[in-house]
Amino acid sequence: MLQYLIGLSKKEGKYAGSFAANREWEIEYMQDSSKIRNIAIIAHIDHGKTTLIDGIFKAAHLFRENQNVEERVMDAGTLERERGITIKAKHCTVEWEGYKINIVDTPGHADFSGEVERVLSMVDSVLLLVDANEGPMPQTRYVLMRALKQGLKPIVIVNKVDRPNAEPDLALDKTFDLFIELGATEEQCDFAILYGSGLQGWFVEDLNKREDNTKAGMNDLFRTIVERVPAPKADMEAPFLMQVCTLSWSEYLGRIGCGRILQGTLRKGDRILRTHTRWTDYDQTNWEIVSRDTSTCSHLYVTQGLDRAEVDSVSAGDIVWFTGPENIDLGDTISSPDIPDTVMHPLDIEEPTVSMFFLVNVSPFAGQDGNAITLRQLKARIERETKTDPALRMDDIGRPDGVKVSGRGELHLGILIEEIRREGSEICVSRPEVIVQYDAKGKMLEPMEELIIDVPEEYQGVVIQKLAQRKGELKGMQNTGTGVLRLEFKIPTRGLIGYRGEFLTDTRGLGILASRFVGYGEWVGEISSRSRGSLVSMDSGTATSYALENLQERGVLFVKPGDPVYNGQVVGESSRGKDLPCNPSKRKQQTNHRSATKDMTVVLDVPRIMTIDSSLEWIGDDELVEVTPLNVRIRKAILDADERKKAKIKAGIVED
Repeated sequence: MLQYLIGLSKKEGKYAGSFAANREWEIEYMQDSSKIRNIAIIAHIDHGKTTLIDGIFKAAHLFRENQNVEERVMDAGTLERERGITIKAKHCTVEWEGYKINIVDTPGHADFSGEVERVLSMVDSVLLLVDANEGPMPQTRYVLMRALKQGLKPIVIVNKVDRPNAEPDLALDKTFDLFIELGATEEQCDFAILYGSGLQGWFVEDLNKREDNTKAGMNDLFRTIVERVPAPKADMEAPFLMQVCTLSWSEYLGRIGCGRILQGTLRKGDRILRTHTRWTDYDQTNWEIVSRDTSTCSHLYVTQGLDRAEVDSVSAGDIVWFTGPENIDLGDTISSPDIPDTVMHPLDIEEPTVSMFFLVNVSPFAGQDGNAITLRQLKARIERETKTDPALRMDDIGRPDGVKVSGRGELHLGILIEEIRREGSEICVSRPEVIVQYDAKGKMLEPMEELIIDVPEEYQGVVIQKLAQRKGELKGMQNTGTGVLRLEFKIPTRGLIGYRGEFLTDTRGLGILASRFVGYGEWVGEISSRSRGSLVSMDSGTATSYALENLQERGVLFVKPGDPVYNGQVVGESSRGKDLPCNPSKRKQQTNHRSATKDMTVVLDVPRIMTIDSSLEWIGDDELVEVTPLNVRIRKAILDADERKKAKIKAGIVED
């Protein structure tokens, strides 16, 4: 059990002891909400949120000095560690000089901003991290806008001031301008400022105040949190009330709800009323009560460090996990049965912008690598995910082989696909498509994004050219003086689908691309998709060196000798603009003039490894990605070549 101070010592008159050793003082502490601080850490991706928490843990002595602790300890998920991003919001608790500080680490990628939206209602302030080199980025604007809308007063932290080319004063000026642009109040603009390095574990209020800032530690940060973050407003005598903002799942307990207690006290065994609500219009101005039920609170947990500890009672001001109601949902009002008329409105969650079809795998290789799940099992798996992710939607449109799933972006849906794959299941998915809307006059609207690109000067031409072809509108250009240009575009979400891989190739991996959804705009017309066709296998078998040696002259291969292929599978990218049928399993007839081992001397190019993300970006409208625990394959939606031709004729598609 992680130890930290939460009891009040009679003899010393200060906080001392451990959670387990001070049970008699637990209720007194929980009722003293003035000693609680609830904050969230928000920032653009890679600006150092999770690394900052590592430094906070060390400064608060959460671990033993000789304990081996991994970096980015909050990113406990396998996918989070592999990709270096935060996917799910995480809760932790530290203690400093008698104050209990509840911290929520939020994702920085725009595709997971739904996690940010719902946790802001649990906290009283936010730490806004800004990179001293990059300054405010697209996601910085978004998370700050949500925090200001909640009425929170942020604390600005200029991070990574120890990096080369860091300009903390310029980053701060841009951040202040962003506050003004987003309509912050005078009180919100009067924010506290800290400078430092989360990686080195120090933050100070004034960079010029100390001779050696690296020895400053985290005291200025803790002091600023205690002084500038308001204590939660808590009425201990009022009936119990809270709203569910986060969900978790346990195989033994079922669904676990999490939220901040707004008033009153909750004990194990108390009767609680669950009220489920929903918005009745797209603008989220009207809402209604859907269902109500009464149950018993069976378990209560609070966060200690990184762990949850079960307690007998909790009080207003703290963040708590609980079980009891069978169907806990996000945004539910959990209250005492004595106040049935007190109901909170649903959480404000923005709509998804991208959708794709999740289909049952019926390819010739179905079931060879994993479990070929049925449509019922696929629906149940996705429905379970929608219960904990408000930005994810599933629509059953009547297809006998799959459902339509909508999310915030390609990465958002790609993570779900990867999770299903690692559970041992096989599925097929279609190309991502944007979700369109219509205004009052019937005009089609599509999602638009703000795109910011940092690119070396020598690559600016090809980037601007490619984005112009994708209906991107250049809004601004800034020369940082370091040989890197910052380009700002407004572009349809459709224009970004399939571009990220191409961008990395065009900039030799030196460019940085970040985007965020900014709303809906008028449909900009057709956007040219992939300029090259596919190499499509017209036979089933095993790929041979002899066949691939000839094929690599006609394009880029996705398979290598020995890989099994089937009719209708895409085995490469054609060098021309149309699909090319081929036979990658063709063998040369052996004669007395040719040795059977001649293929061993064939030199082949290294095939392009197609991941889930790169496949989703690459495929065309008539293609699918087959995802299994062992392989990622690309295939035509209709495997038979003759049937594909008939389908195109029926759809009125004329080939050159």
